[in-house]
Amino acid sequence: MGCALSSIVFRPPSFPSTISKSELLELVTASGTRIAALHVDLGADLTVLVSHGNAEDLGMIAKWAADLAHQLRVNVMAYDYDGYGHSEGSPSEKGCYEDIDAALAWLTAPAPEGRGVAHGQIVLFGRSLGSGPTCYAAQRLSRAGTPPGGVVLQAPLLSVLRVALDLRFTFRCDMFPNGARVRDFRTPTLIIHGTHDEIVPFWHGERLFFNLPPKYRARPLWVPGGAHNNIEAVLRADGAFYDGLGDFLDERCRQKRKPNVEGAFQARKGGRSRQKANGSGGYGSMAQNRS
Repeated sequence: MGCALSSIVFRPPSFPSTISKSELLELVTASGTRIAALHVDLGADLTVLVSHGNAEDLGMIAKWAADLAHQLRVNVMAYDYDGYGHSEGSPSEKGCYEDIDAALAWLTAPAPEGRGVAHGQIVLFGRSLGSGPTCYAAQRLSRAGTPPGGVVLQAPLLSVLRVALDLRFTFRCDMFPNGARVRDFRTPTLIIHGTHDEIVPFWHGERLFFNLPPKYRARPLWVPGGAHNNIEAVLRADGAFYDGLGDFLDERCRQKRKPNVEGAFQARKGGRSRQKANGSGGYGSMAQNRS
């Protein structure tokens, strides 16, 4: 599974970021590797399982995870891949899949071994490299008839080779074949991508959107001018990032309202619209079908 690419793809921080081990959980994967995880528990009805990006670890995203939990009124779990942060082992594609499986096993296991969360109450969130294990888990759960409550893909990649080459097919040596996996999703999926992403080209997000079954396409959040690592900064001024995520969770994942997205990305306070034709946080209007 792309073993020759692993040394190029994975870029764990040289040293683990500062975080107290008392804040971390220890999970054991199917291969016996011990990995680190954190859990922000607000007693909420949804849990967001975060697969972070490359070159970062739990110490770097701990504050962001806490902010996400409080802004969206959700529980948040995140984990480090093999060889990242305080996790043992060396990073690999197979290891990433086993890591997210271990996190899901802990979340869904009954107490006291886990949290007893139903799959339908879990929203998978993958950022950049994290879109790989996220798409793997969403496909696996969808095929098993226990789909997650939703999926969010931020700056996702179609596959590793396609980051450098505009290929139409997935080769055996490729890694993280997300473009094929999303076709099997049976859960609402939101894609967020910056139009000026210099690492994972914007068309990756577009093509993933059109590869999704139409029934499960939430309106994408295309971010005009957004690069790979500044999407949240671009949307911070008017709160569109958290507003967009919050509306997606409310309308497509919590299922408290009619399951459509026509009113999504409206302001959560004061009724201000976030749908500005030429402003930041363009909402679905820039998508073009690229097969």
